[in-house]
Amino acid sequence: MTYDTDALLKIIDKFHGRKVAVWGDYILDEYIYGSTRRISREAPVLILSFRSREYLLGGAGNALQNLKALGATPVPVGILGDDEAAGRILGLLKEQGIRASFLFRDKGSATPIKTRILAGEDNTRKQQILRIDREAYVPEASPLKRKLTASLRGLARTCSALIISDYNYRTVQEDVFKSALPAFSRAGRPVCLDSRFRLLRFPGVTVATPNEPEVEAVLNRPVGGDPASLRKAGKHLIDKLRSPALLITRGSKGMALFERGKPVLSIPVQGTTDIVDVTGAGDTVISVFALSLAAGASFRQAALLANAAGGLVVMKKGTATVSPEELRGALRP
Repeated sequence: MTYDTDALLKIIDKFHGRKVAVWGDYILDEYIYGSTRRISREAPVLILSFRSREYLLGGAGNALQNLKALGATPVPVGILGDDEAAGRILGLLKEQGIRASFLFRDKGSATPIKTRILAGEDNTRKQQILRIDREAYVPEASPLKRKLTASLRGLARTCSALIISDYNYRTVQEDVFKSALPAFSRAGRPVCLDSRFRLLRFPGVTVATPNEPEVEAVLNRPVGGDPASLRKAGKHLIDKLRSPALLITRGSKGMALFERGKPVLSIPVQGTTDIVDVTGAGDTVISVFALSLAAGASFRQAALLANAAGGLVVMKKGTATVSPEELRGALRP
């Protein structure tokens, strides 16, 4: 696929310092590392000899870290529980120099935690053997909803874009969305949606970035078997969302960009198709796409940059980010 490399490089140059709000579910990722050498006598299970523990930002925090790595100024927005996990998230943000003025702690809520247990011999790479999810949902009647709505409306004046990172823990609520969206529309700020299970609940966004399995789950039918099925699915979703654009990510098949009044743009995967790890790739895609729009890119340019970034991040182990230098290098012949 041909594209104007110089124009894309100029967009990357405009990333630095752009403020992008990230409203969504902030999750604490806990990693427990150990080694396994024997089976328990009590039950047919592995015995893990504990070695270390690590805490990282998860959920919407992945988008924050991607924006930070690209030189932008991310602004987290959301509700945390009044618990130790929330304190750890706030500590991690402070370590990275990310202000948390719009993350509110709700005494009636808990903070979601995902614990991954990784094991292996001392001189080998650790493999995940178990994941434990401690799920926690923001109450529908949280007293902080008014504060959240007011904060989002205010950020429409000071931020260049809004990313909605919805992991279905109810930090993103439909009535708050409906109240805040007009402020971003009036300010001409793009609103980009990544929703795992509620894609069609937020009509009016500028663009949504679902992956192919998420599209199939919404429509309850396969869409990736042939181009006609994909086109039909994209047209249906873009109409339902009342959005000017839709980006469907397709793994090793690349991406498909839908724009009103234009043919579907199929973008082949950039780089090798021998993917190492897709963890967090969707967060990289929406971060680059939103930041590109904030920097004045067209939907096509934003999609090309997001595709290049996605091709880089899936070659890294675990939840990873991409730097402006890496992105520039991927675009240059």
